Amino acid sequence: MAAEKGADNKTTDVNHDVLKSTQTIIHEALERLGYPEEVYELLKEPLRMLTVKIPVKMDDGSTKVFTGYRAQHNDAVGPTKGGVRFHPDVTENEVKALSIWMTLKCGIVNLPYGGGKGGIICDPRKMSFRELENLSRGYVRAISQIVGPTKDIPAPDVFTNSQIMAWMMDEYSRIDEFNSPGFITGKPLVLGGSHGRESATAKGVTICIREAAKKRGIKLEGARVVIQGFGNAGSFLAKFMHDAGAKVIGISDAYGGLYDEEGLDIDYLLDRRDSFGTVTTLFKNTISNKELLELDCDILVPAAIENQITEENANNIKAKIVVEAANGPTTLEATEILTNRGILLVPDVLASSGGVTVSYFEWVQNNQGYYWTEEEVEEKLEKVLVNSFNTVYQTAQSRRVNMRLAAYMIGVRRVAEASRFRGWI
Repeated sequence: MAAEKGADNKTTDVNHDVLKSTQTIIHEALERLGYPEEVYELLKEPLRMLTVKIPVKMDDGSTKVFTGYRAQHNDAVGPTKGGVRFHPDVTENEVKALSIWMTLKCGIVNLPYGGGKGGIICDPRKMSFRELENLSRGYVRAISQIVGPTKDIPAPDVFTNSQIMAWMMDEYSRIDEFNSPGFITGKPLVLGGSHGRESATAKGVTICIREAAKKRGIKLEGARVVIQGFGNAGSFLAKFMHDAGAKVIGISDAYGGLYDEEGLDIDYLLDRRDSFGTVTTLFKNTISNKELLELDCDILVPAAIENQITEENANNIKAKIVVEAANGPTTLEATEILTNRGILLVPDVLASSGGVTVSYFEWVQNNQGYYWTEEEVEEKLEKVLVNSFNTVYQTAQSRRVNMRLAAYMIGVRRVAEASRFRGWI
């Protein structure tokens, strides 16, 4: 029991740090933009934070009560938007921080949304299909009064997928007594989903990598790429990089990493990975995630979990460009070290915004009842991400700040202005 308690405390500390570091950058961004302290007081935490209890009848006949959260950071710009994650380590502070990041992402790519986020403390890997359905429906019933197509629009996140979104949409439609495909995004195509949604995050990261490589005079064809994480974003990204002619020399999952200086056989690895992105257990000669991050490469992509690049290993990073596909993989101290060393860091709130952008496209298609081809979706995503990357990069250059602070300044300005025009501040 003592070991379990220690692990829980460690998780809480990490998530508290994530919220605190997010608030620190928001505060600095607002100061540089000349906003008064009351703007920070409004934006440092979500406007609403709902905690719910969800009773679920388990397969063995028992009833288990799960804890769920839904945070709505700020709806001055428009309805809030953000994923729902199923994970044993979900905490209230984590959900708060992620909702703030969603506000920033929406501001950076100029979407008519504020940020939202949800989570349920559970381990979906140990639950049956029926139990997951009951949990998904129970969560929607618990939060139904504060969500909806014009209030707060959920989406997939860690360990949730299009099937879970379909159950949630169906439950909301039953409660609303009206078919509401625009209530949630990330749905199956047959239920009003959008082409390109599943790979959208990785596609957005790919666009940011390409644009960053241009700024540093690196040709993508033949560039050495290392990707930490081989889940949904990491695996799609590896494929996109491989198809673009880059050499993916390293990948990793929760159990270790694979390295080949000549380039890994990505198609083979994709065929062998399981549904949770695990593939390294099939190999004997693996390296640690720590070693993977410090490999000599052109482009490093942390696509796993938070706090992977810290002040302890930032000086050992050999990449010329770091592009964050995961949420919060680089600490504030490490960001400063990398920037001082001349490494171009593309922050998570910009690099991973492809997912929410295509979610917006899905919502628009649901609202108008007209659906686009995959080519149309990719064309629109390309335009949004290229414009957003260049805006953040130019802001960083003109303000003489790092890309993370520049992105926060752009993201937070929009919600601050909307709040001011509404008369909230």
